[in-house]
Amino acid sequence: MTGKTHIMGGIASTVVATHVTNYDPVMCITAGAIGGLIPDICHGGSKIGRKFPLLSKVVNALFGHRTFTHSLLFLLLTKVLLSMFISNQSIIMGVLIGMCSHFILDAVTKRGIQLFYPIKLTVRLPITAKTGGTIEYMVLLGLIFISLYYGKDFIFGI
Repeated sequence: MTGKTHIMGGIASTVVATHVTNYDPVMCITAGAIGGLIPDICHGGSKIGRKFPLLSKVVNALFGHRTFTHSLLFLLLTKVLLSMFISNQSIIMGVLIGMCSHFILDAVTKRGIQLFYPIKLTVRLPITAKTGGTIEYMVLLGLIFISLYYGKDFIFGI
């Protein structure tokens, strides 16, 4: 999936989360958008990879694309690291929820992800889509509608 879809996936998933929890919407949704990009640090051409090119090259050289940074192990490591430096649960959960949305969106692609890294098992959903294709744009549109529907009180209440 493309960066805009991952950002929107992070936003949509955290908008829904803030709708059913007490997380601070601004903090959680902002963190969700960032979390939606984090797993692609392993890809130099991604939005986050272009912002941190040296880190991206190192991570890619060590692990490749859609392996470690698209795994439950990376999710757990991120939670531990965030908990060491950030006390705001809205931020921590926003990042983690955004990362989970990224995993789900990339599991829809033909290449899938290695969710259980270091076990070399590719996880992909039964229905797949081409990155940048028509189905991805339909997913992006759906994510926008989800965000507007669940965030309407937040958006229009400001």
